[in-house]
Amino acid sequence: MIAPGRIRDYYELSKPRIIALLLVTTAASMVMAARGVPPLGLLFWTLLAGALAAASAGAFNCVWDADIDRVMKRTQLRPIPQGRISRRSATIYAILAGGISFALFYVLVNPLAAWLSLAGNAYYVVIYTMWLKRLTPLNIVIGGAAGAVPPLVGWAAVTHAIGAPALGLFALIFLWTPPHFWSLALMTEMDYGKANIPMLPNVYGRERTKREIVYYSLVLVAASLLLYPFHVMGALYFGAAAVLGGLFLLDAWRTWREQTGTHEARKLFRYSLVYLALMCAVMVIDRIIS
Repeated sequence: MIAPGRIRDYYELSKPRIIALLLVTTAASMVMAARGVPPLGLLFWTLLAGALAAASAGAFNCVWDADIDRVMKRTQLRPIPQGRISRRSATIYAILAGGISFALFYVLVNPLAAWLSLAGNAYYVVIYTMWLKRLTPLNIVIGGAAGAVPPLVGWAAVTHAIGAPALGLFALIFLWTPPHFWSLALMTEMDYGKANIPMLPNVYGRERTKREIVYYSLVLVAASLLLYPFHVMGALYFGAAAVLGGLFLLDAWRTWREQTGTHEARKLFRYSLVYLALMCAVMVIDRIIS
C-alpha cells in the first residue's frame, strides 16, 4: 500500500493548480461544442485523460527543472528538491501518466483529441521547458501556446474537429499568458535571477516589464472583442468581455503606474485568474443561448 504522504508528493509533483485551470478551459470548450452538457461519459474520460496529460507534463517539468527548483524560494519545497521523490521515480510517473492519458483519449474519446493533447504536452516539455525557458525572456510568449491547447482538445472530443470558438479561446489564453506570468515574475524576480532564468523583469527591468504587460493586455482585450464582429461569439459575450477586459486593463495600468512594491502586480495576477474563468463562463453561456 502506498503511504498517504507519498500520494501527496506525487499529487504535488503533478502541479494540481495548473491542472484545474486547464480542465476549466477544456470543459468550457466541450460545453460550447455541444451547446449544452456533453455526454457525461465523454466529459468524464476527456477530463480524466486531460488531468493525466497535465500531470505528466508537470512531472516532466519538475524533473528537468530540479536544479533551479532547489534555488528558487517558491519551489524549494517541491518533492524532488526536498528528496521525497527521486528524479528517476518522477520520470517513470510522468511516462506512465502520459501513456495512460494518450490511451484513454485514443480509445475512449477519439484519435484527434489524443494527438492534440500529446502535441500540447510535447510543446510544453520540449519546446518550453527544455529549450525556451532558459534561453530567452520571450519564453512565456512563445511557450504560452502549450497552455492554450486544452480548448482544442475539448472541442475535438465532442466534434472530432476544431471549430472557431475553440480557436478563439486558444487565442485568448495565448495572449493572456504573458501578462499573467509577468505579473507573477514581478513578485518573484529575485528568485528567477538567482536561478539564471531569463524572465523579463530580471533581464530588461521592471519598467519594461510593466509596459509589456500593458501592451499585451491591450492586445488581449482587443482580440477578445473581435470575436463578436467576426461572428464567433454573440452580443452577450461582447458586453461581458468589454467589462471584464476593462477591469483587466485597469489593473494592468495600475501595475505600470506603481512606483514601488508589488501590490498592484499581485492584484493583477489574482484578477487574471478570475478573468480567464469568467471569460470561459461567458463564452459557454453565450454559445448555449445564441
